[in-house]
Amino acid sequence: MMFWRSVVGKLWITILLLVSFVLFILTVTLLQFFENYHINETRKDMIHTAEKIARVLKEHPGNEEALALEIAWELIDDNEKVTVIKDQNTYLYSPSSDETTHVPISFYTTDKDLSLVFERDKTVDMITSLPNDTNEAGSTQYLMIGVPLHQQEKENGAVFIYQSLAVMEETTKLTSKFILLAAGVAIILTTIFAFFLLTRITSPLRKMREAAFEVARGKFDTKVPILTHDEIGELATAFNQMGRQLKFNMNALSQEKEQLTSILSSMADGVITFNRDGTILITNPPAEIFLRNWYYEQGLASENSDAVPSEVMELFLLAVNTEKEQVGEISAQGRTWVIIVSPLYNKRFIRGAVAVVRDMTEERKLDKMREDFIANVSHELRTPISLLQGYSEAIVDEIAQTDEEKKEMAKVIYDESLRMGRLVNELLDLARMQAGHTLLNLESVELKPYINRVIRKFQGLTKEKGIELSVKLETEERFFRMDPDRIEQVLTNLIDNAIRHVPDSASVEIIGRTDERGLYIEVSDQGSGIPEEDLPFLFERFYKGDKSRTRGVSGTGLGLAIAKNIIDAHRGNISVKSKIGHGTTFSFFIPRNID
Repeated sequence: MMFWRSVVGKLWITILLLVSFVLFILTVTLLQFFENYHINETRKDMIHTAEKIARVLKEHPGNEEALALEIAWELIDDNEKVTVIKDQNTYLYSPSSDETTHVPISFYTTDKDLSLVFERDKTVDMITSLPNDTNEAGSTQYLMIGVPLHQQEKENGAVFIYQSLAVMEETTKLTSKFILLAAGVAIILTTIFAFFLLTRITSPLRKMREAAFEVARGKFDTKVPILTHDEIGELATAFNQMGRQLKFNMNALSQEKEQLTSILSSMADGVITFNRDGTILITNPPAEIFLRNWYYEQGLASENSDAVPSEVMELFLLAVNTEKEQVGEISAQGRTWVIIVSPLYNKRFIRGAVAVVRDMTEERKLDKMREDFIANVSHELRTPISLLQGYSEAIVDEIAQTDEEKKEMAKVIYDESLRMGRLVNELLDLARMQAGHTLLNLESVELKPYINRVIRKFQGLTKEKGIELSVKLETEERFFRMDPDRIEQVLTNLIDNAIRHVPDSASVEIIGRTDERGLYIEVSDQGSGIPEEDLPFLFERFYKGDKSRTRGVSGTGLGLAIAKNIIDAHRGNISVKSKIGHGTTFSFFIPRNID
């Protein structure tokens, strides 16, 4: 069944039918031609024979008639019958005639065609049956020729020669058999040749089909052999060129796709691409994080959900309908995202939209931290300025009567000016560090005396609050290279924070150790702890912790930021671990060989 559906089968049956039709027409035409040809040739031969007999009889009249008849009878073959009519009363039959083939004289004289020989002295021929033919199967047809005979001037005779058409039909049958045999052989040869030719023609086409399937599977290096230089060869050449071009285009598309994927993956902002119906087509990792947070907040399964936040969908519809960029904001899981939706065009028509998702959580927190910092600095400055102004006015207005009162007011003015100086210095110090202008004065420091000296600064404060401040130095190494003033600033800040945030009679512990990598120092307290949500921002500039936790505790929110910058300048790192109600531990590490 597949053969007849193939190109070979269709072309083969088409050629076979076409050749068969042509051979059929040719065979019928040839059969008709040869049948007529045999009759015409026989007619010519019989007319020639009859004219010879008439001439012989005319040239040998009288006593020579017997000789003339013998010559005449020799001129005819066994299948031919002759009737010689001298006049209406004298006639002769050829020796090959028998009684069944004798034709009465009246038949010749009464037939309207044959009588023309006598009446008009002309040669006639016709196909007819004999009047005495009694064959039950059907009368036999004869070809009958009549020529005029004139032995004497006043005698109008005739020579009639006739022959059965059955003889010619036998000849025609033999010719027909030969023609049919030749036609059959021609059909067989045509079938074989057509099949062979079509196979040669379609073999490259089959190879092209196989190659096309390979190309469809992505094997663009597949080549079609070029066996000829005709149209099929040109088609094979075009196919190979198409494969090379497809490979080039696919590689270019793949590179573009990889480049786009890399760009999207490396972007800090999320990207979501929608089609015209609002279905998500492409997302990058930051966008997936945004969607997962939104799915989680909505209680949806992110793996099986194609839902889009309603705020994003509203922006998408506005962008598509107005053909303008739309901006909105959405919050999920405590984070804030800004959504920018722009329409995508396919030439003149909108085919979708792209949404850029920007996580603005840090920016919002930084804004809040700046606002809090401005408020804190304003508060920190307003208090000493108010005191400076108030006590200065008291001195100017001579409210203080005694030298002791004046001295006390001057002491307050001096302390508050120092407080303002510390605040300003801390701000300048932090700005200088963040600008990359931190200069380290590295030297080898003896660790144990160095840490004990730092601890002694807090003995008065710890004794007053009943806080136990202990040191554990777990190292046999005496010296370590660092900037002692800067590290003292870090330790002072951490220990001061610990003391200020622990209740009375609590403990603060400093642990130091060294290894092949460098120096590790931990400052642990038994204070109230730091909320988990504040931990990532403790080392940010301007940041202060929970106000309920720090109420009554002074600070500008700059100390830990300064400490981090100092440790970063030493190419180390600082971290914090805390749990509400279980205290806080600050740890920092300083590597060796930081020169």
